[in-house]
Amino acid sequence: MSRIGRTPVVIPKGVTLTLDKNKVTVKGPKGQLEYSADERFPVTVEGDKVRVARPGDSKKEKALHGLIRTQIKNMIIGVSEGFVKELEVVGVGYKFTKEGTSVKLNVGYSHPVVFHQEPGIEFDVKSATNMVVKGIDKCQVGQMAANIRGIRPPEPYKGKGIKYLTEVVRTKPGKAGAK
Repeated sequence: MSRIGRTPVVIPKGVTLTLDKNKVTVKGPKGQLEYSADERFPVTVEGDKVRVARPGDSKKEKALHGLIRTQIKNMIIGVSEGFVKELEVVGVGYKFTKEGTSVKLNVGYSHPVVFHQEPGIEFDVKSATNMVVKGIDKCQVGQMAANIRGIRPPEPYKGKGIKYLTEVVRTKPGKAGAK
């Protein structure tokens, strides 16, 4: 069996998981998420643990087995703890500003770029150079953070741009002076 797929997912206190055929619904203190698992992979709840069974041993089935189990695990973590992506902006005059439910980015363009919150996503501007994207859906939080980073990704010569807080930007040396 898949090493990831065969390990059970523990349901913490305060989180309820319900199954309707292979439609998994997870409710917790932060909200509710739903996921429709492939019908070939039966999902079962045994006490406070969730297990996903695999129908065969093909490479595709092994991959889907681990994916379905991880999706359920991420839903449980999301409704109980939530997910966070921290972004940092580097550059003279580059900054984040929160305006109501949106974030305005000044990152070297002739105009500010505005990002509006989507349902299930929350922006928190800690300082002019740091911001946090929060939510219960890991995929949605990661995609929103990637969209914001994509406005001005860090460049390799001075490292200016928007980067994840833990990201390390490898800088290149500039052109050497001709002698």
